[in-house]
Amino acid sequence: MPLSEHEQRLLEQMEKALYAEDPKLASTLRGSSLRPADRRRLILGILGIVAGLGLLLAGVMTPYWELGVVGFVVMLAGAWYAIRRPASAAAAAPGTSAPNRRPKSQRSSSSFMDRLEQRWDRRRDGT
Repeated sequence: MPLSEHEQRLLEQMEKALYAEDPKLASTLRGSSLRPADRRRLILGILGIVAGLGLLLAGVMTPYWELGVVGFVVMLAGAWYAIRRPASAAAAAPGTSAPNRRPKSQRSSSSFMDRLEQRWDRRRDGT
């Protein structure tokens, strides 16, 4: 069953309010894709993990135990490389204040959910 025009407008207003209230959550819910640099880092990290696993197994199957140690180190390095944050993203870490976000003290006193509850109550009382 399709939404009426009124319901579509309400849904659009709710989406805009969500983007205004918490853009990070909205982008997470939207399912934003990885940037090419992030994708490349992830792929190289996974390749490092696989290569390290191969070296580790080769070290276990041969009398060269040093090869297994090197494989383990390569696996750890690949995992670290895959999950590390680039320097540009680390600068805008959650502990620091981003220039386009207002501090919590300056935000409106009512949250997004409070406003939705108020709208719901008004709509329910009006019918």
